[in-house]
Amino acid sequence: MYPVLAVPTPPSPHHYIASVAAPASRGEVQGALAYTVLVTDYAWPSVEVERAALGAAGAELVVARGGYEDELVELAAGADAILTNWRPVTARVLDAATRCVTVARYGVGVDNIDVERATELGIVVSNVPDYCVEEVSDHTLALLLALARRIVDFAGQTRAGQWDNQAFGAPRRLQGRTLGLVGFGRIARLVAEKARAFGLKVLAFAPSLERGDHGGVLATGTLEELLERADLVSLHAPLTTQTRHLIGADQLSLVRPGTILVNTARGGLLDLEAAQHALAEGRLGGLGLDVLDEEPPRPDHPILTTPGVIVTPHAAFYSQEAIAELQHKAAANVIAALAGTPPATTVNPRVLESPALRLRRGSEPPGASPV
Repeated sequence: MYPVLAVPTPPSPHHYIASVAAPASRGEVQGALAYTVLVTDYAWPSVEVERAALGAAGAELVVARGGYEDELVELAAGADAILTNWRPVTARVLDAATRCVTVARYGVGVDNIDVERATELGIVVSNVPDYCVEEVSDHTLALLLALARRIVDFAGQTRAGQWDNQAFGAPRRLQGRTLGLVGFGRIARLVAEKARAFGLKVLAFAPSLERGDHGGVLATGTLEELLERADLVSLHAPLTTQTRHLIGADQLSLVRPGTILVNTARGGLLDLEAAQHALAEGRLGGLGLDVLDEEPPRPDHPILTTPGVIVTPHAAFYSQEAIAELQHKAAANVIAALAGTPPATTVNPRVLESPALRLRRGSEPPGASPV
């Protein structure tokens, strides 16, 4: 279900529990750090960025060894804050975190966090919605272009010693074709801007998006209309109970023959079995996936060897710059919450009006500074 995690091996207590000297404030306990921040998992070489920033704020980092629920329940009992990447922060974990004031997501989507339970408990949940916009939009266009021009298929052919530029039929010219964006947040808007540079017409649908022109992007009134009109479709919606399998057999029955579909958002948006049937029937002419419902997929999963499919390992977000930005911003969200200030990217704002709110207002962490 999860991408391969860059958790350290072999186990080393020095790595997993990283303390940085800082003045104590809570309880004025000399020689002890004021706060404990639990890191459930991470997908980059180290947490040195977070360690330095949070250490200056008087917090020690405790990094889970595997990030599975039983371990997180045990570690959460001593946590003032939780940083999480992909591991589920369930109601059971949150119930055990009796002194936790905030859960900060390394990333955009918060579907791995039980936000409803966090809100009930008075815990502020935040995300980093703008850290990888360039990367994911680039990756989306890369998949669309690779599928439209059969780049991977041709490369595999020449690698096998063949030379046939007509092996996969004549592709369609991109200029003048129509790209449909399902969802119209930061990433989708940048995809639209970049796609228009290739001469593509761009449609968009989102439930809150009013029908009409939005800076050269035409918003359709319904998802069905977008699917009927687009030659290429790219998914950019959040994953919720309402959007799970947003694109299924019924929706795929509406697309034009040979439509190219790309998903760099969340695997659960797409009914993969229905997409495979649509490929086999020719309703889809190509499928580009950076996300799957089950990550990593089992090695014998048919989607990995299906012609006309490109699968990348949840890598669209990844770059040196994006990861550094993500680490700094997620740590800054924790520091703000420990200081009693709601992070600017709080995703459950109604918790701020709750009598259960746990933020300790006015409790500026020692040594805190913007990161």
